[in-house]
Amino acid sequence: MKNNIFEDLFVLELANNHWGSVNRGIKIITDFSRIVRFNNVKAAIKLQFRDVDHFIHKEFKKRKDIRYIKKTMDTKMSEESYGILVDAIKRAGCMTMSTPFDEKSVDTCVNLGIQIIKIASSDINDWVLIEKIAKTRKPVIVSTAGSSLKDIDDLVTFFTNRNIPLAINHCVAKYPTKKQDLELNQIDFLKNRYPDLVIGFSTHEYNEDLEIPMYIAYAKGARTFERHIDIDFNGVPVSPYCSFPEDIDRWIKAYHKAKEICGAPGGYKRLPDEDETKYLDALVRGVYANRDIKAGEIINDEDVYLAIPLQQGQISCRELMRGEVILHDIKKDSPIMIDSIDSPYAYNTNLKKVIYNRGLEPVLC
Repeated sequence: MKNNIFEDLFVLELANNHWGSVNRGIKIITDFSRIVRFNNVKAAIKLQFRDVDHFIHKEFKKRKDIRYIKKTMDTKMSEESYGILVDAIKRAGCMTMSTPFDEKSVDTCVNLGIQIIKIASSDINDWVLIEKIAKTRKPVIVSTAGSSLKDIDDLVTFFTNRNIPLAINHCVAKYPTKKQDLELNQIDFLKNRYPDLVIGFSTHEYNEDLEIPMYIAYAKGARTFERHIDIDFNGVPVSPYCSFPEDIDRWIKAYHKAKEICGAPGGYKRLPDEDETKYLDALVRGVYANRDIKAGEIINDEDVYLAIPLQQGQISCRELMRGEVILHDIKKDSPIMIDSIDSPYAYNTNLKKVIYNRGLEPVLC
């Protein structure tokens, strides 16, 4: 089920839980919301929620050698602190979004009025968590890194049957992701398999590689885009898969450029503009008399020839029909005008107007 909330949505995730600092989080929200506003796009700023006291087994909480556990313990935050950040996101004019990693964190999403929930790639088959998320009835985006086809099919069926809006992000869980590992053809696969859902791209490539993947992803039909964000703040190192404000500015501008280049949506035939029509009309052959033709004669193939330029009011190869009656005398090599033949085109005001407005000004022969 497609939902407009996902269309052309940028998701900016505060990386590494903004190192558990409310001040750092607010600074990130402030800086990036300005980039969003200046580039006139719809964006959600995404937090990560964990009930750290129960998320990590008590026997492992002091293990400094397990990177994920150490980082989770170091960035622990209270629901009150998260609430401050959610309020800052709202004031900044962005949508609120969170990835809850446990059931209590889903309750936090509800308590704080989070608008969109994200299911991380690692949780795509965590059905205890998924069922809890579904009970909120909130729109959901899921990333698919490392998943099986059955994982995705089951998830789509689950949310579709409950009439809960769902978007699917192609994602590669390599941080950062090299260009040759982006697997952007998976966007084609997801769009073909789930035509009723919005397909997106959750991306972790190096910042110097941002533009080209955006061009390709948009052209393939991705319509929601996610990236980790961070700032240079208090000397804390920034991960190489995270983007600074200036990088996100380039990234969004690449989206606008891709949208401009791709043009009208692929669901219907675009209408050519006036400049294009004029250019092509100059290449269309007009109908010229191959001999002197008298009024009342019926013209056939041997009586005319086709040549450029097409002149205003002259019939072209597009309108030429065998067996038309000539209404006025026409000299050899003269253009055959729409008013000189008994043709269906001559009695249709709109078509006749088009014929008189195209081509070169008529040349007297």
